[in-house]
Amino acid sequence: MTTARSAEHDSDVKQRIGVAAGAALLVAGVLLVTVVLPAEFGVDPLGTGKRLGLLPLGLIGREVDALSRAAASREGAQNAVVAGEERPFHEETVAFTIAPHDFVEYKYRLDKGQALLYSWSATAAVTYELHAEPDGAPKGYAESYEKQPNTREASGTLTAPFSGIHGWYWENTGNQPVTVTLKSAGFYTMSHEFHKDMPVKNRIY
Repeated sequence: MTTARSAEHDSDVKQRIGVAAGAALLVAGVLLVTVVLPAEFGVDPLGTGKRLGLLPLGLIGREVDALSRAAASREGAQNAVVAGEERPFHEETVAFTIAPHDFVEYKYRLDKGQALLYSWSATAAVTYELHAEPDGAPKGYAESYEKQPNTREASGTLTAPFSGIHGWYWENTGNQPVTVTLKSAGFYTMSHEFHKDMPVKNRIY
């Protein structure tokens, strides 16, 4: 009897371990599909990465990795176009809290032909404009690339059509503070941060 009970107990323990292991694998698989793949690799089969704001992180990560590899090696496939850069490659993440009915502008100095990879997201919908001020242009002049109301995220690559400062205007039209987080990468040399009734904050890289 003791032997039979022991065998039955061992079988029950093994069954519980098997159930626990299966549950752990199921949870790991769900996390892989809903969180890891969108945030790390830009793959979002279920659409959860976009809803959680994780997909832009994965996309910018893929673009940064690709550009880093291109900058580190000048040897490529036949017919590849390689543009060397004397300036160092930069990456940064910056965040801005925008009060209700207020705005912030953040722009990078780029030479003509230089590329900027970017991804930004906001905790609530904002009105934004991606625009640039060419070197030598009259004060207050700007060229708009993209403008959208009620937007919470955007990502892409900007190739400067001329030398100047290129970046974003975000306006909080709501009644609660909004935080905008920007991730960028490129060969920029300086950034400029603009707030209403405040001196411009300049950063040299």
